[in-house]
Amino acid sequence: MYDILEEEEFEFEAVELPDITLEIPDIACCFCPQVEFNGKSDSLFFNDGVRRIDFVLVYEDEDMKEIDKNKTFQKRKVSASLMKMGMELEAVRSVVDEKLLFVKVHMPWDMLCTYAEVLHIKLPIQPNDLSTTSSPFNFLSCITKHFYPSEDLIAKETEYFTAPFEKDRLEYFYVKDRDLFFTPSMRSRMAYYILSRAPYEVRENIKKFGVTKLLDGGVYKAAYPLHDCRFNVKSKEDVCPNERYLLYYEWAHPKSFYKMQPLDLIRKYYGEKIGIYFAWLGFYTAMLALAAIVGLGCFIYGYTTQETSTWSKEVCDPLIGGHIVMCPQCDRECTYWRLNSTCESSKKLCIFDNYGTLVFAVFMAIWVTVFLEFWKRYQAELEYEWDTVEFLEQEEQPRPEYEAKCNHERINPVTRVKEKVPYTACGRCIRVSLGIGTVLFWIVLILVSVVAIIVYRLAVFFSFSTKLQSGIKELEPFKEYVTAQMATSVTASIISFVVIMVLNILYERVAIWITDFELPRTKTDYENSLTLKMFLFQFVNYYSSCFYIAFAKGKVVGYPGQPVYLLGKYRNEECDPGGCLIELTTQLTVIMGGKAIWNNIQEVLLPWMKNLIFRYCTRVGSEKVIPRWEQDYQLQPIGKLGLFYEYLEMVIQFGFVTLFVASFPLAPVLALVNNLFEIRVDAWKILTQFRRMVPEKAQDIGAWQPILQGVAILAVASNAMIIAFTSDMIPRLVYYWSFSVYPYGDHSSHTMQGYINNTLSVFDIQDFSNKISLSYFRYRDFRYPPGHHRHMLMTQHIVYLTKFVLSYVIPDVPYTVREQIKREKYLSQVILHETNLKLTKTMEKWIGDGLKTGDVERRPSKERDRLRRKS
Repeated sequence: MYDILEEEEFEFEAVELPDITLEIPDIACCFCPQVEFNGKSDSLFFNDGVRRIDFVLVYEDEDMKEIDKNKTFQKRKVSASLMKMGMELEAVRSVVDEKLLFVKVHMPWDMLCTYAEVLHIKLPIQPNDLSTTSSPFNFLSCITKHFYPSEDLIAKETEYFTAPFEKDRLEYFYVKDRDLFFTPSMRSRMAYYILSRAPYEVRENIKKFGVTKLLDGGVYKAAYPLHDCRFNVKSKEDVCPNERYLLYYEWAHPKSFYKMQPLDLIRKYYGEKIGIYFAWLGFYTAMLALAAIVGLGCFIYGYTTQETSTWSKEVCDPLIGGHIVMCPQCDRECTYWRLNSTCESSKKLCIFDNYGTLVFAVFMAIWVTVFLEFWKRYQAELEYEWDTVEFLEQEEQPRPEYEAKCNHERINPVTRVKEKVPYTACGRCIRVSLGIGTVLFWIVLILVSVVAIIVYRLAVFFSFSTKLQSGIKELEPFKEYVTAQMATSVTASIISFVVIMVLNILYERVAIWITDFELPRTKTDYENSLTLKMFLFQFVNYYSSCFYIAFAKGKVVGYPGQPVYLLGKYRNEECDPGGCLIELTTQLTVIMGGKAIWNNIQEVLLPWMKNLIFRYCTRVGSEKVIPRWEQDYQLQPIGKLGLFYEYLEMVIQFGFVTLFVASFPLAPVLALVNNLFEIRVDAWKILTQFRRMVPEKAQDIGAWQPILQGVAILAVASNAMIIAFTSDMIPRLVYYWSFSVYPYGDHSSHTMQGYINNTLSVFDIQDFSNKISLSYFRYRDFRYPPGHHRHMLMTQHIVYLTKFVLSYVIPDVPYTVREQIKREKYLSQVILHETNLKLTKTMEKWIGDGLKTGDVERRPSKERDRLRRKS
């Protein structure tokens, strides 16, 4: 779609929005007629077959009890308000439950035109006559067409030039059929706008309005737009487009997993906000494919070289690792142990800690930049095609909850006129401060839980050290795999995951309450505020344990004879002789895998079970015909936050894929597999298990874009620090190039032989007061000379420079899109000139005739001024 008429050049007359919150009509003046169901299960119309159902309200027809009188009064007031504003209502009793009443809502043509102008909905002016640029890869269409939805089922839509609708200029819009001019999603959006502002009570000068509050109070049981048909059966109605059916078979069905998403149809059916989410998820998944291939290659390289790795062979060699006696890892209970007892863990470490990991970390730092820059380009194309290029903040209306609290006056800093606001400057400061304080308190609570898990690790490690050694004979086949460190790491990871899930559930409610208390003006402001709170919390919640293992564990342990104790009681835990990288990999695997399983249970299994139970409890005889609105009522209601949790899930995953990829190169592979299922599962879920969402307009992915950019910048530093301080790659490289040859080493050429001996310090047993048969033992404490990590820091700066150069070189808007926008502006000038010329001639004729007859002066003053201004 293309935006032709620009507000700066086309002086649209301000729309007078009917004040629907100041006056509550008398109940007796309006009456909602009740009819019998006509037996048409697929009908999307009133019983007359002419008026389309734009929205449905559901309530329980209870007896007139004292406790229910207020609810009945509020329902009647809402119906009276809607009908007085021009909406048409028709009630019908439920086929399944006689207590339920369904109120069908219809917006007539004149009302649609009024609110299309209020909401700045862009509609067609004329078909697009711009020729599309042919792709140089058209010769591949015979192959690629199999990866796109069938054009026989989902035909390509005609492209139009569009402009914000104006009721007074209806003749300039491309109206072929009034019934089809406004799409069902547009009609539902306008209907919900009115319903969310319908007044129902005034008490002590406090206005109460909006169907949302009545839903929360139980006055209405549900409010939703209709699906156009069943998801797996075509509608019998000739006028039904069967878009839900097409989306299911060409998008959500498992057999279509390899096909591209029909984004235009998704946007048409659910609105731009849902469309942009699936566009971003599809683009992210496609970009993950390249990262997954490189990551899998690094994993295969590490797996195949684990047996030939010099340092792992030295650990496993009975003549080298078998002769090295290591320091006890805890007090009293632990004993001396030989290095070759960690042979298997050393081999596993080589799978993830090798030269390929270093290359992959640099690759991912560049990949994340390319991903974000190319997403901006793709997003610009969607903005252009979906008419959201000029989606301005003033086009978004205030939230009803905000309007209901507007009791204070202030001078608008832009217009310099008085306006109503819900709080003073001091009140806003208090609300924001309370929100910040709450978030900080919960972040501190997370850190406390992390410290508690650290204490658990320290305490349990001692217990495992003694029990596993005494009972290892019963676990003889697993002797090489079950170690105290591995058992501690796995159990701590599972406990950490459980704590993360519990804290998420608790904090979610607190974050929503705080955001409600802050009273953001628009829904976008509300979602951005909630997004920041939730992400900051979940960032610390999910990643804090990983950051501890990567950058804190094993770094402050002291040395034999003078160990460091936590809380004065627990000796700080040490890393495996091969490093902490394998523990970080275990932590990431448990959290990523557990999170994916939990999310699928929560998002798919629970709604499916609820629908199954509901249908079982409300089952009726097969001879009864259930209408479309009642079939939708049996589905689950969509949450107030829509796809917020899907975004949050994917952004948290994005953090795991980028922040710690140096320790777990399989993270992109797991993310890719998860997302391939996630796209189809999300599609299946919203099409088959949930009622239709109210369509919303959106220009981009909102606050998630700067969050992704922040994670990308942090990822470069995080991976550089993992390689420098957690991985053994830098010490190995330094040893290979410097310490293995003269003057530090005895070898004539660069080699890794002797690396293990070089990284272990010697402690003289005679320093202890008690008598021990050994003369010395070894412990991991390689004191690096100054500048040892300078190579890694230099690499980090080079990666940062490459990242910012790529960000500058790759333009946010594709060249072809810029050229099309320029072409449109040229054509818009031509159309605008012709339109204004025709309008001026018409006004001159009207005014000339009016001056002769005196008709202009007899017109109302507002109409007279409008005619003179336009002339």
